[in-house]
Amino acid sequence: MANVSHRGDIAGHPDVTEMRERYARVLGGRDVVFMDGPVFLLGLYCAASPWILHFTTSQPALAPHNLIIGVAIGLLALGFTAAPQRMYGLSWATSAIGVWLIISPWIVGTAPDAGVIINNVVIGGLAVVLGMLCAATAARATSRSSAPM
Repeated sequence: MANVSHRGDIAGHPDVTEMRERYARVLGGRDVVFMDGPVFLLGLYCAASPWILHFTTSQPALAPHNLIIGVAIGLLALGFTAAPQRMYGLSWATSAIGVWLIISPWIVGTAPDAGVIINNVVIGGLAVVLGMLCAATAARATSRSSAPM
């Protein structure tokens, strides 16, 4: 039977480079983990905002619009958490959704009031900023993990 009670350095292991590369790939996309929560909360607020700010009566078309867009942002955030390596390529989609949220009161709504405009502009601006931060961090993590060790 082999003596496994001693603990030695792994540097002499024949597969040490492969294990380091695998470890770097697994953890490479987790640099943006601190943004998953804020993106999810932003989507949750966007989905609930028509009922929080009571613009369901003044802008009936924007209520389901914000609900759908908020659910989409929340699903992107859940995807960032569940499969970061695959989903961080879609970080730019969060920014695109943010731009759409900024202009949507005038396209989807009819004569929106200041509260509706401010709500969507703030949510859209935050989505643009968070999407750009996620994309920049993902690009940095991708270039770092593809760099030779």
